[in-house]
Amino acid sequence: MIPILIIIIVAAGLVTFLISSYNRLVLLKNNMAKAFANIDVVLKQRADEVPNLVKTVKATALNENTILKELVSLRSQYFNEDKSNEKIKIAGTIGTKMKSFMFTAEAYPGIKASQSFLELQKRLSELEDIIADRREYFNDSVNLYNTGIEVFPDFIFAKMMNYKKKEMMQFPDAEKQYNNSKELSWK
Repeated sequence: MIPILIIIIVAAGLVTFLISSYNRLVLLKNNMAKAFANIDVVLKQRADEVPNLVKTVKATALNENTILKELVSLRSQYFNEDKSNEKIKIAGTIGTKMKSFMFTAEAYPGIKASQSFLELQKRLSELEDIIADRREYFNDSVNLYNTGIEVFPDFIFAKMMNYKKKEMMQFPDAEKQYNNSKELSWK
């Protein structure tokens, strides 16, 4: 009777452990997906500012068509992409291009004096602050997920469920070196 009881207890402990490991991985994956959904909302808002940027610039003498065309193309790519890793890369490129354009635009007094440009500049700065906060939360979630799918014995379930390592949102090199102006508070 005692050996059967020991086998039942060990089996129950093993089943409990396996269920706990599985549930932990699902929780980590869902938390990471939620974190991406939160930042995706703001990244979409920033991408939605591209037409406003084009409209504002067309109303002035500034002719930076190459960057504007790239931004419009990147915006389209962002909205058509389904994979979060690819969206993250595209969003990083959009951010870098926007900052580059805004920096260039500041050299033109006519555009700097435009009320719509100043409002757009303020809106983009606010969005960048929100993105920076959400990027930190997203990266924490991705770090926990990546660690969760690599530790023993959870990596066994992760392999069975085809969980793959995810990329964190990185600061592009241009963003790290960006010289903050008084009008912009990019992060």
